[in-house]
Amino acid sequence: MYEKNLDHEILKLIKAQPEISDGDIACTLSVPEELVKTRIENLNDTREKILIMGDGRSIHEKLKMVLEAENYNIVKAPTGISILETVKNEKPDLILLDTGLADIYGFEICKQLKASFRYWWIPVMMLSERGEDKNKVEAFESGADDYVTIPFNSPELKARVRMILRRTRI
Repeated sequence: MYEKNLDHEILKLIKAQPEISDGDIACTLSVPEELVKTRIENLNDTREKILIMGDGRSIHEKLKMVLEAENYNIVKAPTGISILETVKNEKPDLILLDTGLADIYGFEICKQLKASFRYWWIPVMMLSERGEDKNKVEAFESGADDYVTIPFNSPELKARVRMILRRTRI
């Protein structure tokens, strides 16, 4: 069952039977109870969602902390291999993508996202320790919407995130 249809069916069941349990919804719709719980959680959280994709370096923890303080819903995808699956499941409003991933090239992930009919519209901000012009050009040629060097300036990063999200709401 497609996720939008699943969400619709869950909402219909809850509207018809406000006291229905997650288990009963799962049984009625023939889906795992954990999936029902996750979908209900996602329906309840209306904050803008930012997916941080990196290899778990401490800089990603700082990034998560800075953005959570701005009341964004932060989701982390630890490896490049899982990014497309994570994007499919999480439906982020913005992806922060580290270029220096150990298991897959960050620019290649950006190209895959921008080539996908499902994900091309999701803005991607590339994060990199490399501040050379050639790296920035490569990021923009791969489809990135913005490029930030690490270590980052927190107020500037927050302003860039707000600007990108504001632009996507238009």
